[in-house]
Amino acid sequence: MQLQNAAQSFYEHSLHIRGFSPTTIKRYKYVLSSFARYCDITTLDQITNDSIRKLFFYGRTERNWSTNTYHVFYKSLSVFLQWCQKQNYIELNPLSGIEKPSIEKKLPPKLTRQDASRLLEIIDNYPYDNKFLRYRNHAMFSLFIFAGLRLNELLKLRYTDVDIANLVLFIRQGKGNKDRIIPISHALVSSLEKYLAERNRVGKTCTNFFASSTRNIGFTSSGMKLLVLKLRQASGIKFTVHKLRHTFATLMLEGGCDIYSLSKMMGHSDIKTTTIYLAASAEHLRSQIIKHPLNTI
Repeated sequence: MQLQNAAQSFYEHSLHIRGFSPTTIKRYKYVLSSFARYCDITTLDQITNDSIRKLFFYGRTERNWSTNTYHVFYKSLSVFLQWCQKQNYIELNPLSGIEKPSIEKKLPPKLTRQDASRLLEIIDNYPYDNKFLRYRNHAMFSLFIFAGLRLNELLKLRYTDVDIANLVLFIRQGKGNKDRIIPISHALVSSLEKYLAERNRVGKTCTNFFASSTRNIGFTSSGMKLLVLKLRQASGIKFTVHKLRHTFATLMLEGGCDIYSLSKMMGHSDIKTTTIYLAASAEHLRSQIIKHPLNTI
């Protein structure tokens, strides 16, 4: 069977039956197309244990894959080949027996409290062409820093998902297809209210909460990439949107938030995922070390 035909059926099944996100489907497409291109594979029977090993060896030695990239390729191929087995397209899974390196235990990158505050100040004082851009951009980055949203969650946020009266955000179908509610702080309310007032003044009526400055449609991921690059240059602060999410989690712990509540706000399926931020917060660890009973001697 042709790999391209099997892959297309797999994408459609994953999207419409299993409910995987478009981002996950995009990752599957990238992995399978990279595999097919490098190993010159056009049919399923060409996928062998040797061809997969060849891909991983090439990735680690020539492309300098990180351990995480290796795991992404491994997991994506595994899901696809298991599906092919269930469809009786292949008899045996050629991935079996191939080792995986241990995932590196790295602390999540974050901004300091001072850099996070300075970034918001620079966003607020940047020389924009109009007030709409100023208030919208400040509100978006406030959501990253004060609510820990993922980029995709922010871009999909609807106008009706922001309930300022009750101080809550409703996140629809976040990672893992889970809905969740995040409380809004008073600092975040101030930024959101300024944006909403300006949004109404310029007549934006699209269903997305954050609108494009030039058209009456939602703000896009490509627009965010350009904005991040512009703000990095203006501030001199090396950050990514996901780094701001890590910053939110770390600052919440430093402020005294309990790990269970933080896990719910972050939308983690397993609280173990959230505990890594305990190690990332030196301030939190210092606050705990003083509890040693011999410190009073």
